[in-house]
Amino acid sequence: MREREEDRQSQADGLIEGRNAVMEALRAGAPVDKLLIAKGETDHTLGRIAAQAKKAGIVVVECDRRKLDAMSTTHSHQGVIAVAAVRQYATVEELLRSARERGEQPLLVVCDEISDPHNLGAIIRTAECAGAHGVIIPKRRSAGLTAVVAKTSAGAVSFLPVARVPNIPSLLKELKKEGIWVFGAAAGESVSLYEADFKGPSAIVIGSEGDGMSRLVRESCDFLVSIPMAGRISSLNASAAAAVLLYEAVRQRR
Repeated sequence: MREREEDRQSQADGLIEGRNAVMEALRAGAPVDKLLIAKGETDHTLGRIAAQAKKAGIVVVECDRRKLDAMSTTHSHQGVIAVAAVRQYATVEELLRSARERGEQPLLVVCDEISDPHNLGAIIRTAECAGAHGVIIPKRRSAGLTAVVAKTSAGAVSFLPVARVPNIPSLLKELKKEGIWVFGAAAGESVSLYEADFKGPSAIVIGSEGDGMSRLVRESCDFLVSIPMAGRISSLNASAAAAVLLYEAVRQRR
């Protein structure tokens, strides 16, 4: 009875544990963010699971077995845990098509390596409330659509499409070819967000919690905008910054 309860809790947390369970999930085409495999394992079955995941475009990460032990709720992960997504990812084209169907200028949020699932969930929630057409995240070094993200988003992941791409700088170049202006949030920049023009097709880039935007992402932006700071703290956290920029775009568009 206890084992079945642990199994249910593990699935509720977005984790699929054990070789057979992970293999069946991959065969069924379940949305998986990434696959964690114990480092140093040479087992044939684990190798087959990793190969199948890579073939499906899933990120495979080798990690210390102690990390898997700490994550596991079933205590029988057998050297492999799949982190499942709560829904399928959209494509960038689907996000742009959503804007066209609504007869609106695209408004997108691009997250550059937001690793905290609570921050990502809060950004998705705000983007949905603000009427954005979607959120874009990178495949690596980013939180995915896990159960924690879904809970923090207060259900917004069910309504707002989220796309996942291999490379953010390449994505920004493609968006610019589509006529979308790219605005990067950067502390201390001379252009205030109140001087920026969000009325046209816009993508707002939010950098990681610690380092902000990476150099290549920063260089790919059309404009770098800052949020005026009157207090002694020099910056807002990522989800708060996204909320401020999104609602300035909402204000301008109305």
